[in-house]
Amino acid sequence: MARLLWQHPYLNVFKHFKVEEWKRSTKEGDVTTYMDKALKGTVYRISGAVPASNYLQLPKTSTQSLGLTGRYLYILFKPAPAKYFVVHLDVATEDSQVVRISFSNLFKEFKSTATWLQSSNKHLVCLCSPDLVGLAPSSVRWTCLMLDLRYILSLYLNRGYSHLKSVKLCANLLVKNLFTSDLLFDPGERALHGVSPMPREMAFPVPKGENWHDFYDYVRYVLLSFLSGVLYRIPAFFFFLKKKITVIIAVLCFFVTQALWAAGGSVVVYPCHALIIAIALDSGKQTFLAGHTDKVSALAFNGNNTLLASAQIGQPSMMRLWDFPTGKCLCMFKAGMHSVSCLSFSYSGGVLCGTGKDKHGKTVVVVWNTIQVNHGGEAVMLAKAHTDVDIHTIKIAFFDDTRMVSCGRDNVRLWRVRSGALRSCPVNLGEYRSLDFTDLDFEAGQCEPDDRTLFVCSRSGHVLEIDYKNVAVRNARRLMPTEVQHSHRREKQTFNSGPGIALNSICLSSSFCATASEDGYLRLWPLDFSEVFLEAEHDYPLSSVRISPDNLKVLCTTATGNVGCLDIQSKDYCTIMRSHTDSVSAFSVEGSQKQLVTVSQDNTIRIWNLESMQQLYEFTASDEMPCTVSFHPSQHIFACGFDTGVVRTISLATSKLLEEHKYHRGLITGLTFSPDGNFMYSCCSRGTLALYNCAMQKSHIVRVLANVVSPDAGHGPDALSVSCDGQLLSLVGPSQYIVTLMDAHTLDELLRIDVSILDLDSTALDAAMRLCFAPFPLGHLLVTTSSQKVLVLDAKTGRLIRMIPQVHKQSCSSLAMSPDARYLLTAGDRAIKVWDYGMRFDVNSQVFIGHSEPIRQVRFTPDQRQVISVGDAIFLWDFLESDLEELQEDVTSRATDSPRQLVPVPTVVSPPCLELSSIQRLAFSSPLTSNKILKLKTVIGYNGNGRGNMVWNPDTGFFAYSCGCVLIVEDLHSGAQQHWLGHPEEISTLAVNHDAQVLASASGQGSGDSRCQIRIWSVQDKACRKVLFHHETQVQAMAYSRDDRLFVTLGDYVDRVLALWNAHTYDLMSSTCFSEPVHDVAFSLMSVGHLACVGKGTVTFWLTEQQGADISLKVHKVPVPDAVGPAELTSLCYSTGCLLYTGTNTGQICAWDTETNRCFMTWEAVDGEIGILQCHGNRLVSGSNTKKIQLWSVLAVQELRVKGSSARSSSVLLEQEMTLDGTIVSAMFDNCMDMGIVGTTAGTLWYINWAENTSIRLISGHKNKVSEVAFSPQESHFATCGEDGSVRVWSLASMELVVQFQVLNQVITTNHIDHPIWSNSCLEGARADQDGNLLIIFILKKAQPLFQVEGAKDGTHGPSVAHGQGMTFRVLTDHRSSPIHVIQCTRKQRSELGVEGGDLWLAASADRRVSVWVSDWMKDKCELIDWLSFPAPTGPEVPSPLPPSLAAFCPWDRNILAYVGYGLQKEILFYSLQQKQVIETIPLPSFAMSLSLSPAAKIIVVGFSERLLRLIDHKVRTEQDYVGHDDAVGLCHFTPSGKQLFTASYNEILVWEVQVR
Repeated sequence: MARLLWQHPYLNVFKHFKVEEWKRSTKEGDVTTYMDKALKGTVYRISGAVPASNYLQLPKTSTQSLGLTGRYLYILFKPAPAKYFVVHLDVATEDSQVVRISFSNLFKEFKSTATWLQSSNKHLVCLCSPDLVGLAPSSVRWTCLMLDLRYILSLYLNRGYSHLKSVKLCANLLVKNLFTSDLLFDPGERALHGVSPMPREMAFPVPKGENWHDFYDYVRYVLLSFLSGVLYRIPAFFFFLKKKITVIIAVLCFFVTQALWAAGGSVVVYPCHALIIAIALDSGKQTFLAGHTDKVSALAFNGNNTLLASAQIGQPSMMRLWDFPTGKCLCMFKAGMHSVSCLSFSYSGGVLCGTGKDKHGKTVVVVWNTIQVNHGGEAVMLAKAHTDVDIHTIKIAFFDDTRMVSCGRDNVRLWRVRSGALRSCPVNLGEYRSLDFTDLDFEAGQCEPDDRTLFVCSRSGHVLEIDYKNVAVRNARRLMPTEVQHSHRREKQTFNSGPGIALNSICLSSSFCATASEDGYLRLWPLDFSEVFLEAEHDYPLSSVRISPDNLKVLCTTATGNVGCLDIQSKDYCTIMRSHTDSVSAFSVEGSQKQLVTVSQDNTIRIWNLESMQQLYEFTASDEMPCTVSFHPSQHIFACGFDTGVVRTISLATSKLLEEHKYHRGLITGLTFSPDGNFMYSCCSRGTLALYNCAMQKSHIVRVLANVVSPDAGHGPDALSVSCDGQLLSLVGPSQYIVTLMDAHTLDELLRIDVSILDLDSTALDAAMRLCFAPFPLGHLLVTTSSQKVLVLDAKTGRLIRMIPQVHKQSCSSLAMSPDARYLLTAGDRAIKVWDYGMRFDVNSQVFIGHSEPIRQVRFTPDQRQVISVGDAIFLWDFLESDLEELQEDVTSRATDSPRQLVPVPTVVSPPCLELSSIQRLAFSSPLTSNKILKLKTVIGYNGNGRGNMVWNPDTGFFAYSCGCVLIVEDLHSGAQQHWLGHPEEISTLAVNHDAQVLASASGQGSGDSRCQIRIWSVQDKACRKVLFHHETQVQAMAYSRDDRLFVTLGDYVDRVLALWNAHTYDLMSSTCFSEPVHDVAFSLMSVGHLACVGKGTVTFWLTEQQGADISLKVHKVPVPDAVGPAELTSLCYSTGCLLYTGTNTGQICAWDTETNRCFMTWEAVDGEIGILQCHGNRLVSGSNTKKIQLWSVLAVQELRVKGSSARSSSVLLEQEMTLDGTIVSAMFDNCMDMGIVGTTAGTLWYINWAENTSIRLISGHKNKVSEVAFSPQESHFATCGEDGSVRVWSLASMELVVQFQVLNQVITTNHIDHPIWSNSCLEGARADQDGNLLIIFILKKAQPLFQVEGAKDGTHGPSVAHGQGMTFRVLTDHRSSPIHVIQCTRKQRSELGVEGGDLWLAASADRRVSVWVSDWMKDKCELIDWLSFPAPTGPEVPSPLPPSLAAFCPWDRNILAYVGYGLQKEILFYSLQQKQVIETIPLPSFAMSLSLSPAAKIIVVGFSERLLRLIDHKVRTEQDYVGHDDAVGLCHFTPSGKQLFTASYNEILVWEVQVR
């Protein structure tokens, strides 16, 4: 794409961002530069003992972005010997998610989360020197590391790559440079398609005659496929299915230490490893907050539950703040400590407090200011303190955000933030100073905040009431356990002697108190703790308790990870979430009852309902650990194998143990039933295999074989697999290298397969790990190996069918096939991969992450609607299967390098439909409704007639410009266009507010409007918010004030009105009419309410004063100095430091002091009119009608301001100057003035880079009227020609200009890139100029005849043939004296129409005559077969100019031609060449200006001078009207395939997508 060409073919990152100046980059610690003699250039040395404290970072701050879109990143670096280094890359995805990619020789293994990919060198390097793995040796060499960022995101996170946001290079390494590119470079001399030689700037120097690879290393991490010696790129995205987490029903207890209320008590929030889960109590629906990269250790809400804070474990701990109602992460920051154990939010959400440990194990308390988080800001650390005391809980006082209270072992302390310091004082506990305090809460009530009592609980059962105001213990109680008086009755005695209740948590409401204790009781007390009025017993200790906001429910969590809720009114208790207390080992699904059985290392077997997600049963074996489990296929029973070697069969219907088998001595590694349920198989870690007959009511053993299974417990729980027809049993054994197949009914051995010898290229012995059968009737057996391969074997012969390499980076822990045999599941690296089993595509797998620990087992449910995976938790995933054929087309579109093919559907605002009979401007209906055939896809061109009609916000990347009456919003990264329609006339100017959320556009008067139109657009909603009418003619300038409170519009030289609007309501506040034209207006950057405008010889300064709802303007007019002469001021711009610059029509620039409103300096800039000025800091850009864009250094102007008239123009320095292709009409630059976008009257938008002194076309278009468009046969390119004498060739995929031809002093009227009219071998295209000559552009591979057709102004035309020695010439004078409008050629059969010849062609002239010819030019034959003359109406009203005479052969019948032109009726005539008569007419609302017939369907498109495009479906006789053109639709043309339609209105080209039903 042209708009990204400034990054092509590659970008030198260090040079572009000027790293050596440290203005757009930053360094920390020991970062130095030196001249490397071997590399012959500057090298950056990054050293230091701690990599995190010694680094080089691009860009300077984390809020900025590099915006580098190149797919490949090349890093030229050299690791320091015997030291560690780290590199961090922050990459933005297409959905605006920032993912960190880190690699280092410090990392030991690969880790992946939703936002972080952490890779060791061993994992990262694909074609790597072994020196880069681990600590670098002294002989380490300079290395070029290439990362395919698109492939990395696609492979591991299933996300699309957008751009590189930042780079952080940490010690210890040497760095020469960074480069980005979309090209694949190779330093060697490889003649491969798709691989380019490495540019000299990127390559390391090599001595003459030596090999590059002998001196340096080239590490490449990219997905490649080699076929027949040609290298192919693999598409970045491949979606043949989609998956999402729906419910997580099991959580390890260690990570559920707390649960919180939200949404007024209707939602419960708790952490699950790296996820945060919010569950609605009424529906059970779960919502997930994903983003943490490790297990979440603490949560906290603000007072109204809108802001959620979360912290994760790790060193250092990372924290996130969430907008809970939307689930959006507002910010992420480092906690400043190694582990956060507790968080507390202030009620307002403006202050957050946390406590944890530092790297020395010392307690740390940190306080953050979070006020700006909801407004896009960051959390700012207010204070930090280290303390020796233990802190278990800390809370912010609800009445003062600067005060906190903490408790812990042997202490209760009060904290306060004052003057940036965090200080504390202890509470005098007296005799209670040695207690272990666990939790605290403030008294709830109506008393004064400072008088609130603080309640603190302890593990000894004491509850202390502390006077917060006086910092003293007011009362102390000790809660005692219940004494059992009778076996069926308990009495509450709370203050007896003896051991107290070990309290872990306390929570108070206005009427009662809730406690959670170590004995498993949830107790509710009155505030005087006189007795327990309600309690709930649990099997395990309670860890936390929370009372709902309405005081009607109590939430508690147990030490085993269960979450429960007690309803106080009904006294009902429900379990919200129940979990295993250790890792889940295996599971099995029972299809008919929708039940799931899981076994865990916590020695429990649990049965779950898959629909309600509730636990149904729980079986506990205190001395045994269940290892494997399997449901019976037809009966409501399951079998379970234990680590003691026992196999038990349990009935769920009766909840009883049915049978117990003790034929094994080792841990059960495999247990499964046959598909019909008649047999059961088990094996153990000692190598024993057992066969059971289950056909009878009581199963019995059939056969036991010893030493047939590989004695390895690592094969469980899937050591056995039975084929779908129940005939074969497969297992790994008797050794780890052998896979054995047996008769499933008798255990007779049928086949042994040695997997260690199947891969002939492998040098190591390959061991079998897991296996499974493919569904019947494939007859495949799948085996995973220790080298991370999947072998697909023929189950009958053992033949290797295919091999899938590198399935996972580490071992594959589980695999399974879908019931329909289309998909394969594999688990490994804490991730799940879904594979297309047919391997029909370039990328056949997708990766899904979510587990934080190794996955033990993964399976499809029997109905294939869900996938279940177990390990650290039980994950249920929705399996959303899409149609492969449709998605294969999507793969093609995603794999292309042409972003314009992904243009989003535009939106329009449609006025009402009107009657078409008696109107001058034809009405229209929206072209984007569901029944429309045409959809606007792309607009080619830029309106060079406007002024300031392009806006670009460098901070947000928002980019918009106008073309005719269409407002185009384009993504500079992807090239995707949005088309905002609604203006009735050509858009003259644009303005955007400072946060780029509101866009204003102005155009001329519409039909029926007495004034021109100003539209106010919401950028976020992509919709028009308001339409303003005030100016009578055109608006030439608009601007927003610095605070975006005011909006000013300025009319043209006819209107001469300046209007001031309220930028919030867009009510008119003031309007002023000038006596003379005013040319430009701008608001001050320094003073609110100050603005200025320029006109003939004067600058008018305005000051707005507002009194209530009224506003007044104070005016001060200042004439230009006499030295300027009688000039008009044509442009202006404010600068910082009370400066204003103005430009004149004579090429002078004046500098004004806005404090005194005087001009103190002028200088000659150019010999012409200056129409554009823009200033930032000490640099000024000027643009003029001399086609020059200039960059000035005005550093000294601010100092010269105090000198007044003595200032000299020599103090201003012209830094750079560029000449473009037309008058400068718009310009926008970044704050550094290093790069910007400039628009010219030639219809071009240029990207300007002053640092590199480059100018690149972003948007190209014709300057004058477009005459014709034509297409290459393969539709790879199209060509346009215009009255400016140019022929332009474009890429049809990207809509970018490829090449341009210019004919001086000629008007190109027709253009063809089609099957050649006269020759089939040499012509690429033809064009006709205003003299009637048909010029032919051709490419000759060898000597061939060249044919040329020439036509004169008088209508004569004819072919000529240039041969080797002479020329034959013929002139056809049949259309003499009348210009020819159309020549069209088609092919026909030799004897068709009764005339010999292969070319059938027609010519239509302005006198409404059409001639039809048959020719065979190789035989010098050209015969007229028909002559058509169409009468013109007689009358005084003759349109001027006359409508053109247009004719075309019907693609659906070559013997019929269609004709439109000036005639008796406004209609389309269809003439039959065989019947010699008009056979059909179609009425039109006006005379046609253009005509095109679709080659793919019976569709006709007609363009009118009323700016209307009409589509006629000839098959069903329906009509549809479309708008969007700014002038007469003088051209319309279908592509050869009929899939797209090109229309032209003067110099703008609209591309429509044809959606044929």
